[in-house]
Amino acid sequence: MSTAAAPARSGAVLADLLPSTTTTAARAFARDAALVLGGAALTGIAAQIAVPVPGSPVPVTGQTFAALLVGTAVGARRGFLSLALYAVVGMAGVPWFAGGTSGAGGASFGYVLGMLLAATVVGALARRGGDRSVLRTAGTMVLGSAVIYAVGVPYLAVSTGMSLSAAVAAGLVPFLLGDALKAALAMGALPTAWKLMGDRD
Repeated sequence: MSTAAAPARSGAVLADLLPSTTTTAARAFARDAALVLGGAALTGIAAQIAVPVPGSPVPVTGQTFAALLVGTAVGARRGFLSLALYAVVGMAGVPWFAGGTSGAGGASFGYVLGMLLAATVVGALARRGGDRSVLRTAGTMVLGSAVIYAVGVPYLAVSTGMSLSAAVAAGLVPFLLGDALKAALAMGALPTAWKLMGDRD
């Protein structure tokens, strides 16, 4: 039986091109489960890269970048499940939110919810070719980041009693440069991964 990666095709995401020895339902389920668990774990590990931001209760972390990469690489359904698992396990007490925290209701928890939605959105875009060129990847990352902020910033305002403008100043503006750097990394990594997998469209 062949273990070669499947040929790149329209509607595929990078995870669909992983080597597979069979397409039985049981093995497909096992692979999906491994991808979901791996995506949640990667996000949890990346969340431990946390740098405090003066004047903001929200740190700069690696989890947003991980969440967007997970969604793009595994697709909308598996991306949603990965980030849902990450959120539920963190709410249950596993200290793998930003900086080793856990639980719901903190000032930055809205960003976790935003990442769940963003992973779904970028995963859907990836199935439409949103990660196969530098410009498409840039647009996908920008939209994914916008979704995270669209949930995280209002949640920050409500949970802390800040005005919306203060929440934007504390929970969005300080992170724009970092987001640009993360997008640049993705713009290089994802299209390159497609080329290495043999996709040239």
